[in-house]
Amino acid sequence: MEGIVQGVGFRPFVYGLATSLGLSGLVGNDADGVFAEIEGDAAVVTRFLALLEQQAPPLARIDRITTTRIRPAGTAEFTIAASQPGGERRALVSADSATCADCLRELADPADRRYRYPFINCTNCGPRFTIVRDVPYDRPLTTMSGFPMCAQCAAEYDDPADRRFHAQPVCCPACGPRLALTDASGTELSGSAADPITAAAGLLRAGRVLAVKGLGGYHLAVDAGDEHAAATLRARKHREDKPFAVMVPDLATARELCVLDEATERLLHSSRRPIVLCRRRPEAAARIAASVAPGNSQLGLMLPYTPLHQLLLELVGRPIVATSGNSSDEPIAYQDADALSRLATIADAFLLHDRAIHIRTDDSVVRVTGGRESVLRRSRGYVPEPIRLRHGFPRPVLACGAELKSTFCLAKGSRAFLSHHIGDLENVETLLSFTSGIQHFRRLFDIDPQLVAHDLHPDYLSTKYAAELTGVQLVGVQHHHAHIASCLADNDADGPVIGVAFDGTGYGSDGTIWGGEFLIADLTGFSRAGYLEPVPMPGGAAAIRQPWRMAAAYLAAAFPEGAPDDLAVRRRNDSTWAPVTAMAARGINAPLTSSAGRLFDAAGALLGVRDVISYEGQAAIELEQLADPAERSAYPATLTDGAVLQVRGADLIRHAVGDLAAGTDRSVVAARFHNGVAGAVVAGCQALRDRHGLATVALSGGVFQNLLLAGSTADQLRGDGFTVLTHSRVPCNDGGISLGQAAVAGALDRAGRL
Repeated sequence: MEGIVQGVGFRPFVYGLATSLGLSGLVGNDADGVFAEIEGDAAVVTRFLALLEQQAPPLARIDRITTTRIRPAGTAEFTIAASQPGGERRALVSADSATCADCLRELADPADRRYRYPFINCTNCGPRFTIVRDVPYDRPLTTMSGFPMCAQCAAEYDDPADRRFHAQPVCCPACGPRLALTDASGTELSGSAADPITAAAGLLRAGRVLAVKGLGGYHLAVDAGDEHAAATLRARKHREDKPFAVMVPDLATARELCVLDEATERLLHSSRRPIVLCRRRPEAAARIAASVAPGNSQLGLMLPYTPLHQLLLELVGRPIVATSGNSSDEPIAYQDADALSRLATIADAFLLHDRAIHIRTDDSVVRVTGGRESVLRRSRGYVPEPIRLRHGFPRPVLACGAELKSTFCLAKGSRAFLSHHIGDLENVETLLSFTSGIQHFRRLFDIDPQLVAHDLHPDYLSTKYAAELTGVQLVGVQHHHAHIASCLADNDADGPVIGVAFDGTGYGSDGTIWGGEFLIADLTGFSRAGYLEPVPMPGGAAAIRQPWRMAAAYLAAAFPEGAPDDLAVRRRNDSTWAPVTAMAARGINAPLTSSAGRLFDAAGALLGVRDVISYEGQAAIELEQLADPAERSAYPATLTDGAVLQVRGADLIRHAVGDLAAGTDRSVVAARFHNGVAGAVVAGCQALRDRHGLATVALSGGVFQNLLLAGSTADQLRGDGFTVLTHSRVPCNDGGISLGQAAVAGALDRAGRL
């Protein structure tokens, strides 16, 4: 049996099922997953095989059951055999899972020996991926190896009828990990030894910043209703505006803060326990400090997913901020010494424990779009579960991903193992996380890549990493082709499709900066069929950090006769406006770009949303927040119908200027701009359908995280008879790039083109 069948109570389930049916034989773990030898009446064995899939444990996922007839051994009973290491590893490692209902009941029961024990777990819940050092998934190969079981835990562990049979992290207060509340030197705080959680909750209620060791790393926590505490955390973390996630004690509290539908509630309460982006209620302002998610109509909510979080939230009695334990642009801290050092200037105290985290894993971020889950950051709770593809990989593949929102992907057989979120590959610490993560996945899943796919950008650290590998064949994959291939893989499709890849930056096959692309693409290749008309990026990367520069460039393109002098964006940046526009006009340090992200930046600055950003995509995100969703009219954009289509984004800016001059409300202008971009996408797809006879469109790239744009575009396309593919299982942003690269490499290999 292959799939997620180790560490999820599958062997005791098989044992119980077989014995209940009067069958004899054995079951055990091996490199493939779980093996079983079953003896008994043929009809009963057939029923056993059917019930295997129908009644599997909650965390199990069976990908394949292979059966072979063997000579009966004549055994009289059913037993659980020892694990069989060795051979090529095909067994899967399950993701970390939130505390199950049974463990929560025990946690709250004063008569239970694990009452209020913050590391309670069983075969249906608890740490998995973050504590695994190697496979097969057995206790000696996890970070629980240093905690010998007491007699009572050992009895549960060895009893096939017990819920904790072979639950590798099983422990109790007598033999398991322990908490401590310390200062940055690691010294236990006075009076906290008897009950560190109660003392930590008291600090949160008093407005202090607390570092909390979770499953995959440290959180930084404050009382979410305390403005001073939230602002203090924001200042210390050097995170100016980007929203914080909020952990709430239960669904009832979540409903009080945000508008939830059934699908959103299922996600919040699922065993994966991701951060779920939800539309906040107006009355939430009375309970959530303004500094938690400044100017944002959404809140990122999550429920407690460890017993430690559960106990802490119960004692605090209100929502808390639970943001990644790092300073801006650094990877999350997960090792105790590193956390005490790096977070010393941020946290007032540390709630930590002595169970090591083997691999750091950030919280996942998802939302509901059109009634289905859409993953924006795929990490804890999802990784390392593979994404199965319809076609196999002839040779093992490593895909190195992009630079921002970095992930990697290892693929073998029909499985693609997309990594946890690593972060932006812009410092040594993140690069080390990237390289060590690749080695860990290679070891866990026994993948020795022969093909290595990478982005075309020569300066990406992921590209340089690929180039330094020896004994492999390199496969360069254009950034936006990888986006579309990722969307195809996400939807189990091959193409060809009209691929619309809208993002901030990507290295084009002509060496220029792409980002507003219409491609005719399948998994093996693409042609550039259209793009947003390029404009200069005055100052290069400075134009990304300062959207007003893009406004200046787009205004020059929109008004070749000269833009109006009385624009607010020009007045706000008057001292540097002339040299920047001159730089753009002369093409000095002003590379051309077709980026849709830069077009949104220009509109955001023009409407006074954001002249300078503190995190990626901020101007576009806040522009979406500003837009009136009830507005239906759209600005037109000229579509040049040449050999390659060009959409004149400057037309949208020109119309926006006209509306602003006429006194039109900014929210209406923002909505008309969004609708205009959606209309331009539809017009481009219609023209390409006429040329190429394709009626399927794949939408990918970080710009399509914009719900207003993505929803309007998809609705219009479907209304015009198109089939629309969007992302669900993997992010549409650069976090999904590595899957697309792997899919391209595999397709080229199958086609004999490598």
